[in-house]
Amino acid sequence: MVAALGMKVKSEKISHKIISKSGHYLERMGLFRLWGIESGMHIKEHEESGKFIPLTVVRTEKELSALLENIIPIFHLSEYPEQADTMRYIIDEVTRNVIEHAGLDTNALVCVQYYPRSKKIRIGIADTGLGLRATLSRHHHIYSHLHAIQQALWPGITGTTSNPGGSEQNAGAGLFFTKSMARVNKDYFFIYSGDAMFKLLEPKEHDRLSIPVDPFADRHTKVEGLPFWQGTAVGIDITLEQTLQFRVLLNALNDVMKEATRERRRKMERRKPRFI
Repeated sequence: MVAALGMKVKSEKISHKIISKSGHYLERMGLFRLWGIESGMHIKEHEESGKFIPLTVVRTEKELSALLENIIPIFHLSEYPEQADTMRYIIDEVTRNVIEHAGLDTNALVCVQYYPRSKKIRIGIADTGLGLRATLSRHHHIYSHLHAIQQALWPGITGTTSNPGGSEQNAGAGLFFTKSMARVNKDYFFIYSGDAMFKLLEPKEHDRLSIPVDPFADRHTKVEGLPFWQGTAVGIDITLEQTLQFRVLLNALNDVMKEATRERRRKMERRKPRFI
């Protein structure tokens, strides 16, 4: 988010002061290079392949394809071959979602890091574009930024069409799928847009395994009235080791998506005027 804000400011107007050891990390992740300023630090750069992807600008299909190719080594295919397609789908969909809601001439920034001890991939995506409310309002009735977040996480709803189930190009399932994966694997999931934020919380021990269509039916925190973020920011953890619950999720998601689409169609049919 800081990187995205800095890209809206001319480099000569940015001043910084490194006051912690994190400065080396920020340098290696490309923060200062992205802003076009000198950090004054000189570090030995570690090989990034299979470990992390520094801050990367994604605006076009070509840049998104290049990002996905660079991400492949992080999946550690020899250890987790069955996860590769799933992970690529998630990153593709979520990044595409952010680009869609950002609008034209807006940079989406992505960074990724792999943590071998916990077997997790952590992904951050942010932009300073139009935001969820503005883009979803084109085809849906959206009354607040928090409502926009709820609708963005609801399967079958997309900013490209009012049709239930989305379109062939965008089914409106990317964020729903990602949130559901995080819920089952007890991973981190966070989304911030406008003045609102949604954060998934770890389910309690006795909670039964389920995939609610409404994201607010999950155990979560939601807040309104926050400092306004012009755009969208998403933070995700993905556990690479599959569990039985995760496999059950993959099998069930398609059915949930179909049912959510059918229910939305039924609601739209009920709203249509009937003439006798």
